[in-house]
Amino acid sequence: MEEYPEELRTPPVSLVSLVGCPEIHALISTHLHTEQPPINTLALPDFSSISIMNRSNKEIRDPVAGILKRDWLLKHRTRVPAVVAALFPSDHISGDPAQWLQLCTYVENLKAVVRARNIKLVLVIVQSTSNDDISEDRMVALRKRAELDSKYLITFIQNDASELQQSLSRLASTFAELANTYYRDEGRRIKTRVEKKNTNSIELYIRYCFKVAVYAEFRRDWVEALRFYEDAYHTLRECVFRSHLTEKGAQPKKLEVCEVLEHKKMIGTSTRLPAIQRLVEIKTVAEQLHFKISTLLLHGGKIIEAVKWFRQHSASYSKLVGVPEAIFLHWEWMSRQFLVFAELLETSSVTIQSISSLAFGTADNPLTEWECIPGYHYQLAAHYLKEKRSCLELALSMTEIADEIDGTAESVVPSVYVGQFARLLEQGDAFATQPLTDKEYFRYALAEGKRFQDSFEIVALLKKSFESFNNLKIQRMASLCGFLMGREYFSVGNFRNAKLEFDNVANLYRQEGWVTLLWEVLGYLRECSRRHGSVKDFIEYSLEMAAMPISSDENVQSFNFKECGPAGPPTIQQREIINKEVIGLVRGELGSTSIEDSNNLTVTEAHPLHLEIDLVSPLRVVFLATVAFNDQIVKPGAPTLIMLSLLSHLPLTFEIDQLEVQFNQSHCNFTIRNAQRPPSAAISRGQQGCRVETVPVLALVMSKWLRLRYEIKSEQSGKLECISVIARIGPHVSICCRAESPASMDDLPLWRFEDHVDTYPTKDPALSFSGQKAIQVEEPDPQVDLELEDFGPALVGEKFNIPVTVTSKGHAIYGGELKINLVDARGGVLVSPREMEPMSPNDHHVELLGIAGPHGEEECQTGPDNIRKIQHSFGLVSVPFLNCGDSWTCKLETKWHRPKSVVLYVSLGYSSANSNESTSQKIHVHKSLQIEGKTAIVVSHQLMLPFRQDSLLLSSLKQLPPDADRLASLPLCEKSVLIVNARNCTEVPLQLISISVEADNNNDGGGRSCSVLHGGEDTVTPTLLVAGEEFKKVFHVIPEVKSSKLGLGTVFLRWRRERDLKAQSCCNTEAAEGVLTKHGLPDVNVELSPLIVRLECPPHAILGVPFTFVVKIQNETRLLQEIKYSLGDSQSFVLSGSHNDTIFVLPKTEHSLSYMLVPLASGSQQLPRVTVNSVRYSAGFQPTIAASTIFVFPSKPHFDNVVDRGGDKALESIAFAA
Repeated sequence: MEEYPEELRTPPVSLVSLVGCPEIHALISTHLHTEQPPINTLALPDFSSISIMNRSNKEIRDPVAGILKRDWLLKHRTRVPAVVAALFPSDHISGDPAQWLQLCTYVENLKAVVRARNIKLVLVIVQSTSNDDISEDRMVALRKRAELDSKYLITFIQNDASELQQSLSRLASTFAELANTYYRDEGRRIKTRVEKKNTNSIELYIRYCFKVAVYAEFRRDWVEALRFYEDAYHTLRECVFRSHLTEKGAQPKKLEVCEVLEHKKMIGTSTRLPAIQRLVEIKTVAEQLHFKISTLLLHGGKIIEAVKWFRQHSASYSKLVGVPEAIFLHWEWMSRQFLVFAELLETSSVTIQSISSLAFGTADNPLTEWECIPGYHYQLAAHYLKEKRSCLELALSMTEIADEIDGTAESVVPSVYVGQFARLLEQGDAFATQPLTDKEYFRYALAEGKRFQDSFEIVALLKKSFESFNNLKIQRMASLCGFLMGREYFSVGNFRNAKLEFDNVANLYRQEGWVTLLWEVLGYLRECSRRHGSVKDFIEYSLEMAAMPISSDENVQSFNFKECGPAGPPTIQQREIINKEVIGLVRGELGSTSIEDSNNLTVTEAHPLHLEIDLVSPLRVVFLATVAFNDQIVKPGAPTLIMLSLLSHLPLTFEIDQLEVQFNQSHCNFTIRNAQRPPSAAISRGQQGCRVETVPVLALVMSKWLRLRYEIKSEQSGKLECISVIARIGPHVSICCRAESPASMDDLPLWRFEDHVDTYPTKDPALSFSGQKAIQVEEPDPQVDLELEDFGPALVGEKFNIPVTVTSKGHAIYGGELKINLVDARGGVLVSPREMEPMSPNDHHVELLGIAGPHGEEECQTGPDNIRKIQHSFGLVSVPFLNCGDSWTCKLETKWHRPKSVVLYVSLGYSSANSNESTSQKIHVHKSLQIEGKTAIVVSHQLMLPFRQDSLLLSSLKQLPPDADRLASLPLCEKSVLIVNARNCTEVPLQLISISVEADNNNDGGGRSCSVLHGGEDTVTPTLLVAGEEFKKVFHVIPEVKSSKLGLGTVFLRWRRERDLKAQSCCNTEAAEGVLTKHGLPDVNVELSPLIVRLECPPHAILGVPFTFVVKIQNETRLLQEIKYSLGDSQSFVLSGSHNDTIFVLPKTEHSLSYMLVPLASGSQQLPRVTVNSVRYSAGFQPTIAASTIFVFPSKPHFDNVVDRGGDKALESIAFAA
């Protein structure tokens, strides 16, 4: 399609000519190109250039010498505009009379030009701004002189952005309207001639239909364009084929050019051209008309109609071949038809998926689905191009004057008409054309055919076809195209690319079992390898061909093999010939004339040959080896039998010099020699120290199993597997076949569909279905004890030691290795899932820190016999040599960062004999221990105000949303109480060493923001906490800075296990420091308390003895505070004082309310309830029941103080049990 001119490939676009004012041409052209549909412009800088639109005398008086003019489409797209716009500056209209007269002259000249071609005229007055003064009289005069309607006299304002856009839009709409009118009028004018049929020339009738269709395309009237293109096509076809249709239903016969021209005379068509050239012109015009019709159908979404039209087109003209000596022109034309239609299908907006649901091959739709696929047409284009190449080579071989052929094409050029050629003659300074005779044109066509390399074009077409089929997952057709590409590469000597294509095709044919097709492909591959001198590839392809399932010639005779390929037809005789050739080559017995150029195919000691046959290799049909053990599990050193079965499908007896059977345990390898073949020195060198067996005959008969049974013995525990079987043929060729198990052996792809008797690899059918090529050799019983001591749970934060003891009971331990694994008891992971963060030690729940030796030292020795690898949950350490009865102990140092249940797996691997070999026998002992990781101490805290004291905190009066968190509030510069609780959550007794609160180092101000004081003396001696016991410590907190978020610090608590002999062995006590547990205290809100209320009374009372009860109200603000208070009656006391009143407390002062109370009852009694209300803050205070309770003794009590060892008086620490 790229060979077509652009004006034919693309739809016509309206053309407008701009004359005058060249400075704004680019602006107008750019805007017109953005319109839908776009409009092209022909810019003429001045009015002297308008003569290019004049109709020439030749154009007027041109006789009918052809069907379509070659440059007519180009002329109407580039030189003959539909509209001419004359642009005049506004000052020329309003200027002096000379300018006005010149303008009128331009208009008259322009009128004369456009009237000759019926071109539409527009006058454009270019103004700088809308305020330019233009004479209205002259505007009217100008319009009348141009004979235009007022709407075609347009003002164009260029310096105002908004006016400029409007002017451009006005111009575009006017141009589109007038261009549509022009093309409609021209189409009607030509259509009148078609409808009246007032011409006797078929050429003119076809030309008129073509012009009407093109004018319709200019107007985007696709229906009318399609109708007239079809009319032109039918007229051209009927004038050629009408007289050659027999009775109804008959097909047109193959036509010769003389018959066509005779019929042309019958219908009044001139025969001015010779026969060959006239046929070329007809086909070229038909090709262009068909291209236009197919393009319109496909872009209209009518893919079925387009395919039907193309089928009719190709079928009609396929019979019009021409004279025999120039038939290559016909095949070239046919190839181009399929190529162009394939490209049209690819570029069409209708996809192949949209037609997949249609029904093909019916009476209503006789098409096949292939005809809607571009790859199908690309393939046929390549086929016809190959036909053209063959006919061209024949024509060239029959031509004797080659020099004249090469010189003919230099002076031949395309003629004025489509499909015609002429000779270019130089006559002085001018050139003239001279018609060609058929002989001259034939020479020109031969010269052009020689100039082009058809092979490259054929490969390109086949590659497009391959890609099209491959994208649609049509693998078989894609493989066919790949085969044709490979054959084309092969024909031109490009064996490298040919081999690549043939290899890809062969893979599919092997999978699907296409034996006959694969034979031909392998024949080409074999020949490519021979040409390249690749002996390995040559032997592989030859062996595969010789082993193919072709047993007789009956299935081959049904095929018509025009081209059997280099390997010849697929017969049993040809298989035997190839078998003899390849065996003779590998044994060095091949005669020099057996294979062409056999000097490049040699196997010598310097260039040995080694072939690999794996489970997917195509050479499995050549040599197949299965191994089956009689047993599944054996003891070390116990003998077991194996069955070695060999199979080959080569047509001739396949004799082997020797077999090498290889196992994963090299000491089990053995060799089987053929007694009829003398041992080669090259082979014997690699068998030293290897077991050798001898058999009388080692030969494989086609499709018959060779079964060999041998006994093997393994001293090494573990898996014993047969890896491969190596067959040696001659001194320099070996075939390594991967051993297969009979139970899991796959069928041979090519032989599974053949009519042959399947036999079992072993005589015992049960062994064939269950036999495996591997068995398990058990380990010897260990005589070593591995002990893990259990010391109960591990505590988070401490270093937990686990003793591991290795004791030899009967085996000496050589090269021992101890493997340690920590695994989650629930099957999870021991790492916290923190995504997108770098790994740190704290991310692990449990960590293996190290391994300590028997005396506590680190096992850090290095050397070949000392191995130490420690990771977070894995460890590997070497065990020293231990004689019988010796023992060795190490300690695993672990640390729990979080509570986790962990299983400890310890595996000991050792050798019972001293051996430096890496493959020495290893014995393993496994032990496991589940360890619970628990949190030792849970720390909690409680903030409260001092006893019988309450501060008014305004933040507590605010209402917060239900889901909002409220910070605890503390009064500024007032003492508050912090109680820290430590509870032992394990069953292990713990010693509490110390507990303290330390401030965080995040105070940017540098000063002290909060003071934390011990409520009593610090803990000096360790305190014992048994399981479930709780220890409480009191601190005093005094905030010194007002803050909405003040950090109190962190609680630091040190502890350790209660020491005993057992605990000392399992725990690293970390000296006297113990384990540090941290508990972060929350942030608090510190604010100034405006009012503070305190209750003061003795700690106890005596029955009948009066005491003083004081309520103190302190005003911390600079405002006068109004306080309302009340005091309730109590049956247990007699009181004196005011029960309720209103008082005023001065700023920064304290007011006291004093009462005298006399107890009337003994025991725990409730004091009279006091209520204090602040009027300003609408807040009240009422003491709690605990603060209002006092104990009344019946008589005066006596107390004894506790004296410590130093003689000082102190209160004893109290431990509260939970």
